[in-house]
Amino acid sequence: MAGGITDTGELYSPYVGLVYMFNLIVGTGALTMPKAFATAGWLVSLILLMFLGFMSYMTTTFVVEAMAAANAQLRWKRMEKRKEDDEDEDSSSGVSDSDVLLPDGYERAETRPILSVQRRGSPNIFEITERVEMGQMASMFFNKVGVNLFYFCIIIYLYGDLAIYAAAVPVSLMQVTCVTGNHSCSVGDGTKYNDTDKCWGPIRRIDAYRLYLAAFTLLLGPFTFFNVQKTKYLQIMTSLMRWIAFILMIILALIRISRGQAEGHPSMAQLSGIRNLFGVCVYSFMCQHSLPSLITPISKKKHVNKLVLLDYILILAFYSLLSFTAIYCFRNDTLMDMYTLNFTNCEIINVAFIRYFLGLFPVFTISTNFPIIAVTLRNNWKTLFHREGGTYPWVVDRIVFPAITLIPPVLVAFCTHDLESLVGITGAYAGNGIQYLIPAFLAYCSRKDTQLVFGSGTVNKHLSPFRHTFWIVFVLIWGFSCFVFVTANIVLSESKL
Repeated sequence: MAGGITDTGELYSPYVGLVYMFNLIVGTGALTMPKAFATAGWLVSLILLMFLGFMSYMTTTFVVEAMAAANAQLRWKRMEKRKEDDEDEDSSSGVSDSDVLLPDGYERAETRPILSVQRRGSPNIFEITERVEMGQMASMFFNKVGVNLFYFCIIIYLYGDLAIYAAAVPVSLMQVTCVTGNHSCSVGDGTKYNDTDKCWGPIRRIDAYRLYLAAFTLLLGPFTFFNVQKTKYLQIMTSLMRWIAFILMIILALIRISRGQAEGHPSMAQLSGIRNLFGVCVYSFMCQHSLPSLITPISKKKHVNKLVLLDYILILAFYSLLSFTAIYCFRNDTLMDMYTLNFTNCEIINVAFIRYFLGLFPVFTISTNFPIIAVTLRNNWKTLFHREGGTYPWVVDRIVFPAITLIPPVLVAFCTHDLESLVGITGAYAGNGIQYLIPAFLAYCSRKDTQLVFGSGTVNKHLSPFRHTFWIVFVLIWGFSCFVFVTANIVLSESKL
């Protein structure tokens, strides 16, 4: 996620890239969106969802622009190196520096304006052909403080991701197995369970949750200590399961509404629910950190911003359809943090296989992603503390870094399984930085760097449609305002308790 330059891999068409982006964005966050919609009110939720989708699209174009600038920088450095190598060969052949036609007083590092004149006529200098991850872009365009802040933000976000995953799987298992043991069809019928309620015999629900959390940690935690990669077939399988689950939930909710069995009467606006809704929406539109891996292999990138816009429109429509069918199908007080759990009730669907499939859907998909995110977080820790030319002792490399990766999110999941709050806080803080602040700074710094290296007349062929500096300032003000708003909201909520 935050590494350096890598091979692009097999190229694919723009429309395949569109599907991949859709699959990347629509994930775990979407499962918590119906509950957030219900608590904030349908009108407020729809307005905020549309606005945050627009903001996410804007910062996505900022990242694409920075990727193009980074590719141009890499080409320029290679050209400079080849030029120096040729000059060294000429020198060894008897050609002196005085034979090289440079203006008087120019140092070797000041040849950039001459080279930039040659490049201005070549739009291919900004072609995105090499995958430059966000960490590498931060190293190219930010100072040392900026790079450290970037890694801090990425690490906090990944910790939140892992905590959400570590809680979601045990919660799903607890809800399905505890209910099946005593009241086989009572999930989603309005029954409210406390953590102290019995699950199996003397085992309480919270005890069952923690047992599942321990089993989850023991089974998947060891992958943090090794290198794992998501295979193509695993990605296809999880994407297929995700689509089947989402389509099933929408269809079942629509059937229930069409039969007049809908119980939902959502309010238009509840300002108290905006904080969690904001975090959930930011988390649900998150893709900026994975754009280099997604955009670079696209074979034809001429209209990439238009394709991304189409993707956001489709995702916005999908989120709206999922959330509106949910809040009108179910009462607000019966909507679960993990929306799939509302469909484990016999009154909703009497086919046992579908009930278990939807109830356990997060278990299958999240379990395949957890090791990938954990290894990514571990590698980011290593990059943050990496010293040029230095190596880590075996204990630090194989034990300390994996341990500091795995233990904190498991402890958070042990203390709370409130998924809506976990998603809301992760999105509102770390997600805010990754989705708004970092792309805006990347766009600003890459533009300055491009003008410095290639001259003020050079135009980036992948320049964002929001090219005016006003939009960068607007995103930065919005991002910092969100930090203040969310923090103030949390403080006020705590003071009322």
